[in-house]
Amino acid sequence: MNRLIRYSAVTLLSVAWGASAHAAPQSEEEELALAYGDKSFVTIASGSRQPIARAPSVASVVTAEDIEAIGAADLDEVLETVPGLHVARAGAAYNPIYTIRGIHTQYNPQVLMLVNGIPITGVYVGDRSIIWGGMPVENIARIEVIRGPGSALYGADAFSGVINLITKTAADLDGTQLGLRAGSFNSRDAWVQHGGAWGGLDVAAYLRAGATDGQRRMIDADAMTVFGTPSLAPGPVNLGRDSIDGRLDLAHDKWRLRAGYQQRDNVHSGTGIASALDPQGCNFGERISTDLTWQDANFAPDLDLTAQASYLHITEQSDLTLYPPGFPGFPDGVIGNPYKWERHLRFNFSAAYTGLQSHKLRFGAGTQDDDLYRTRETKNFTLVPVPGGFFPAPLGAVQDVTDTVPFLRPHSRRVNHIYVQDEWAFTRDWYLTAGVRHDQYSDFGGTTNPRLALVWETDYNLTSKLLYGRAFRPPSFSELYIINNPVGLGDPSLKPESIESVELAFAWQAASTVQANLNLFRYQMKDILRFVQNPDNSFTAQNAGRQHGQGMEVELVWEASSSLRLSGNYAQQRSIDEATNQDAGNAPRHHIYARADWRFMPHWTLDAQLNHVAGRKREPSDTRPAIADYHTVNLTLRNKPQNSDWDFAFKVLNLFDADAREPSPAPGLIPNDLPLAPREWRFELHYKL
Repeated sequence: MNRLIRYSAVTLLSVAWGASAHAAPQSEEEELALAYGDKSFVTIASGSRQPIARAPSVASVVTAEDIEAIGAADLDEVLETVPGLHVARAGAAYNPIYTIRGIHTQYNPQVLMLVNGIPITGVYVGDRSIIWGGMPVENIARIEVIRGPGSALYGADAFSGVINLITKTAADLDGTQLGLRAGSFNSRDAWVQHGGAWGGLDVAAYLRAGATDGQRRMIDADAMTVFGTPSLAPGPVNLGRDSIDGRLDLAHDKWRLRAGYQQRDNVHSGTGIASALDPQGCNFGERISTDLTWQDANFAPDLDLTAQASYLHITEQSDLTLYPPGFPGFPDGVIGNPYKWERHLRFNFSAAYTGLQSHKLRFGAGTQDDDLYRTRETKNFTLVPVPGGFFPAPLGAVQDVTDTVPFLRPHSRRVNHIYVQDEWAFTRDWYLTAGVRHDQYSDFGGTTNPRLALVWETDYNLTSKLLYGRAFRPPSFSELYIINNPVGLGDPSLKPESIESVELAFAWQAASTVQANLNLFRYQMKDILRFVQNPDNSFTAQNAGRQHGQGMEVELVWEASSSLRLSGNYAQQRSIDEATNQDAGNAPRHHIYARADWRFMPHWTLDAQLNHVAGRKREPSDTRPAIADYHTVNLTLRNKPQNSDWDFAFKVLNLFDADAREPSPAPGLIPNDLPLAPREWRFELHYKL
């Protein structure tokens, strides 16, 4: 580890030094920077806008210009470019697993996702929705990511990292834009967005509709193959879906009202909810959100006040064939249809005070109600104990068991929080950020999480940071309350899992055209929530794990000339499960991302990306060989005439048709893992009215 850190640091400095010797003039650097947006500031790290080099966190910013340059159509394509963040896949519907610094779990509740600073987390399994179905990026102005704990500011689930999606306002759009996209797997999208003034309001609106059949790479064997029962494997992975997205943003004076709608219909189940191929199963998901914000930056001398109310409604309806027709005793297959509805109401108040010399104080308090207010379940089976586990027994026709033996009954929780933070410039070039937040839960009690960040502007072009933070992830409702399912039973006595992290970071502006960053980290996880097997072969949620890890991230951006920009990052980590002293599994130990943007003639740009994922071990209980490394290459060609209302782009993903796979979970019911998409092409056409 130490040798690798020294080698990487020396390599980084050498490359940056060489680059600075060939740096382009300042005017060329400024010209190229305009094409990729302003990445010099960040808000997610402290709650207020500040230079990213001085932010009290390790942060990354992706702008709308970046998203356009790489030709991304979905959020996951963008997040794979962030240092220390790898987008893995779950077998069920291929939902994304945002693996940050080696922390990889099936439902990924350790990563907090915000939209305009507001969580979009559900309480059933603690993720962003079991029926995710992707997120388009045309309406995103910028994405801010912090790696490491963020609970001192954001509370629950800001565990391994926080992702904040900032949507476009009227100022970002300034007119009407139309877009069309078509590509492989019968994928097609169309959208319209508009920004402008209307009746004294600043208005931004966005509407998109899309559909895809999804990639159809083959699954050689599934759980039915392993169990020796009738199987649909070999067969293709099932990833089709239909989607609708809409957003509205209204602003006037100190007020802003936002509303969002996302519908995912006919969402297929990937490799199957029970690791058995299910071409008939489909899911419906709906997320409705709204928030009202009032902010007065000059409420009183040196005092900025903000008040916010938000509402989120989540609908998830799944009609699934867990095991296919022909399974013993089930001529129509083993059918289970769980439905659930959630609503989340939040009120927050915050204040920033700058009246004390060299201090910026931030206070906040809030309350939220998380209510899984309705469940419904129909199925044609029950589980009975057999040697080594449980086996489906037929009930005959599909029956409604909502009022008799449901998977979960309605539950709710109330959460109140309060926090304080001080940003103190205590001497020249030194800044100390100290904060603490307390969250009080109605179901399991309270948790307090501090943070400390010491930032030193070491030289005119070098900033150094020493960071400490603690965060928590509360038990989800499935971990607390799930019933009548012996393969996963809840325990109401659970407590949160926690993490402590220490980071050392350096940001070096080697020249006007060269930026280099080096981040070192170490973390310790305690009370990890897992389903543990009992003597009767049932599985109960328990605080039953500990894990520690360490690693580094290196970033380099070189604006080589007015027409060429090179960037990339390398992340290395090792995470250890302390019960076995083995690799925690599934996360890449080495991740390399490289990108080149070349303006090879007026109005024409070519973007090339290389993504290399390596060193993925299995979970300690998984005896299969290590997961194969892979690398993919993407190319995007874009034509954007300066005085034309039209522009278009052509993108090829996985140019060399690599056999890239993400790990299936232990014990390997999908033995040969989860195949990613083969070579894929996309064509985009944009028009501005």
